[in-house]
Amino acid sequence: MAQGLSDKKKFEKIPYIVDKQINSLLGHVKSYGNSFVVYTFNNQHMAYHYAVNLLRCQKDHTNMERMVEHGNEEIAYHQYHQFLSESKWDYVEVNNKTALHANNLMLKCKAKSGSPTGLIIDESAHLKKGKMSVGVGRQYAGVAGKVDTCQVSVYASLCNEDITTIIDSVLFLPQDWIDDKKRCEKAGIPKEHISFKTKPQLALEIIKAKVKLGVEFDWIGGDGLYGHNSDLTNGLDDEGLFYVLDCHKSETVFMSEPSFSIPEKKGKRGRNPTAVKPDIEAVKLETYCQSLALTDWEEVTIRKTAKGWKKVNVHIAQVWHWDGVETKARKRTLVITKTKEQNPKVKYSFSNGSTEDYSAKEYAYFQCNRYWVERSFDDAKNELGLSGYQVRKWTAWHHHQALVLMACVYLQQVKFENKQEYELMSVRDTRILIIAHLFTDPNTTNKLYKQMNIRHYARQKDIDRHYEKPEY
Repeated sequence: MAQGLSDKKKFEKIPYIVDKQINSLLGHVKSYGNSFVVYTFNNQHMAYHYAVNLLRCQKDHTNMERMVEHGNEEIAYHQYHQFLSESKWDYVEVNNKTALHANNLMLKCKAKSGSPTGLIIDESAHLKKGKMSVGVGRQYAGVAGKVDTCQVSVYASLCNEDITTIIDSVLFLPQDWIDDKKRCEKAGIPKEHISFKTKPQLALEIIKAKVKLGVEFDWIGGDGLYGHNSDLTNGLDDEGLFYVLDCHKSETVFMSEPSFSIPEKKGKRGRNPTAVKPDIEAVKLETYCQSLALTDWEEVTIRKTAKGWKKVNVHIAQVWHWDGVETKARKRTLVITKTKEQNPKVKYSFSNGSTEDYSAKEYAYFQCNRYWVERSFDDAKNELGLSGYQVRKWTAWHHHQALVLMACVYLQQVKFENKQEYELMSVRDTRILIIAHLFTDPNTTNKLYKQMNIRHYARQKDIDRHYEKPEY
């Protein structure tokens, strides 16, 4: 966040955000080449109109009926339906192109900011009714904070400071779907996907695919679901990929490397022991955290926010974590952060990096930047209708997701390219102005720019009061 920029003159300029060819939505869609070609027919024009209407339609109205109402009369409902539900264009190839676009964007961001780029894994739920939408079932929905009828997908996002965009999605299929082959066939699920995979297994597949594609990132982040899963963390070890994954406060660790052996039988009764046991006692993370003295914590500054500098207390330590299956514990770096509030929030993470590789401040930065994946979900759902579809089958669901992700990276590109002129421009601002340039007259467009500048001026004044005034 900028300091001392609430000079009203700064917010009176109106440089247009789409003057450059790089900011052309049509040019962005064309950059996907033959990804929308089926046999000899190119669906590129349909992809463009669908993307335009994702930008035009309001939240929860990004379905095909609303698109017909808002869109070009030349595109009828049955054309959208055929493009989304029946056409055989490859959504995997589209997602790969989106990932490469995002990768190029993050390289520019990293060169400008000097900050590392993260690949953040997380799942998100889409609330749905009925039983026929592919993958739907009673499962935990974070968006509702409870178990509800929904579809859940695992997503991967790239982030560098405040530029963040989703680059891939894989739908999670509950076990009851896998057990019902007729239901899977009716939903159009390909045979190669009719096998149960946990969310961490899906996450590992996404990560491996992105590495193979050539996507570059400095660390992998995720919440406790992924940090708790040894199949995922061991898989990342095998791939030589550095991660900082959250874990639960109930996890246990050893403060020195334990040895494992089968204990001798005690007494004459009962079976002989067969399970290996450690020779030292493990400690719960919560208990370990409570035992720390004030001198064990280091105060670090993470980043600027709208409410001032984000500061946390951080503690890192070398520990050994055992999954209860392997014959030895794996060495990890434990990262604990505690906020500066009166009732501090405590977060725990495991990393396969060492305490020599990164400082406490860097580990805290990696952990705290998982926040940006939530921002990417908010932007995709509220501005582009990630959850606003009305389709049931496998292909249609993945087509919609791929098109939303394509539009997401476009908005982030425009936001980044215009950051110098509009430092406070949000994804919502970007979307509104692009639609204004496409469909309104110059007077209306200028009015929207002025309204945005008024909002930014008021916001900048509020931001400035949380920072010290600069010295001149």
